[in-house]
Amino acid sequence: MKLPHRRKFLQLAAGAAALPVLSQIARAQAYPTRPVRLVVGFPPGGTADIVARVIGQLLAERLGQPFVIENRPGAGGNVATEAVVHAPPDGYTLLLVNPPNAINATLYERLNYNFIRDIAPVAGIMRVPLVMEVNPSVPTKTVSEFIAYVRANPGKVNMASAGIGTSDHVSGELFKMMTGVNMVHVPYRGSGPALTDLLGGQVQVLFDPIPASLEHIRTGRLRPLAVTTATHSEVLPDIPPVSDFLPGFEASSWFGVGAPKNTSADIIDKLNKEFNAALADPKVQARFADLGGTVLAGTPAEFGKLIADETEKWAKVIKFAGVKAD
Repeated sequence: MKLPHRRKFLQLAAGAAALPVLSQIARAQAYPTRPVRLVVGFPPGGTADIVARVIGQLLAERLGQPFVIENRPGAGGNVATEAVVHAPPDGYTLLLVNPPNAINATLYERLNYNFIRDIAPVAGIMRVPLVMEVNPSVPTKTVSEFIAYVRANPGKVNMASAGIGTSDHVSGELFKMMTGVNMVHVPYRGSGPALTDLLGGQVQVLFDPIPASLEHIRTGRLRPLAVTTATHSEVLPDIPPVSDFLPGFEASSWFGVGAPKNTSADIIDKLNKEFNAALADPKVQARFADLGGTVLAGTPAEFGKLIADETEKWAKVIKFAGVKAD
């Protein structure tokens, strides 16, 4: 091949090789050109659903396409997760990620996916403290008093939860692991029935996401002992963290978004920037503050680290407590 022809051939080859990259960039710049599904693994009306709808509305305004919230409850979020794992990696099917995704990795012996391998982190959204609360009939006002009370009454204090493997359940198991106290776990089908029995005195203690219990706390129907994050909560500023009494204790309900693996890095980066821009909106921050939460934001890598850290932490608790899925 003569030199000029060879040079022309190499230029054409280089241009052809660059076409897939250029087309990916072009697609990412145009994305989205149609509605995006944000799949939520829990029924409408709960905190996960509210978070998805708040952030979905803002992203729709920013990107010019609807973000359709699709509730697919079942198996502690596994039904929704599996649907997203098997969706095309084109940015049009996203998953609302929350603690059950980290917990289920150990809780279920067999899953049809590996969450950390099969879901790409996109962005963190919000962190919500849980509140350790008791029925007012329980004669304790601090965590230290509660620990002493349970030790004096082993096996007689009932700890409610919204179900096996939920955030409130494993938070209670973490408390039991770190204190050595003997409480009886009473799982319910959802936080509503658990709260009802706590208010009625059938159970004595619950680790509950703040939004669900806040009004009962404000009216004195429930007594808060501590919040489960390492710092105070803005909506319960006078309530100390559990870690003031148990150094190293931390638990929270958190939310973010993931996409099927192999989703274009350009699309993930674009989504991440739009999520972070939406989370910087004072209206969103105020809405999340009403829910007792604080904004997470950050990079995909930072959200991925949170997921990995939470998966490792809850694996230790689940194995220690011998928790098994229903």
